[in-house]
Amino acid sequence: MHVSFALFADAANISQEGKLNILGVFDAVHVGQLPALHPRATFVVRIKALPSDAGDHAMTLRWVNPRGAELWVSNAELSIAPPPPGTTELDMPVIVQLDLPLDLTGDYRMIVELRDEKRGEALLHVKGQPVVPGATAGMVS
Repeated sequence: MHVSFALFADAANISQEGKLNILGVFDAVHVGQLPALHPRATFVVRIKALPSDAGDHAMTLRWVNPRGAELWVSNAELSIAPPPPGTTELDMPVIVQLDLPLDLTGDYRMIVELRDEKRGEALLHVKGQPVVPGATAGMVS
């Protein structure tokens, strides 16, 4: 099992035909003031699995700031059903809507772990004004 891609977008969904639709892919944001919050970002991960990967697997997302501090972690259980006979590879899209806390300028990482091993990551570059002591959280523009 591996991550074929992980990215940030404005929105994503799965069509009636089972196609993954992604709108507004981005890898950088600009904020007017820090700290800030990027509201309702969509994080998309495409996992490729083999038929032998059928079963339940731990999946963890870690949001890490430019200094390496983990700002939050989320754990989930990924269930892979046994595929039809003759299937050689499974496509498992994961779509997560979340708020991203931003406390510094620089490169943030969303780390994707499967079965307690790092399998992928997406970078988000944050540009903006320096942290203002005592300021209230700003919004992403």
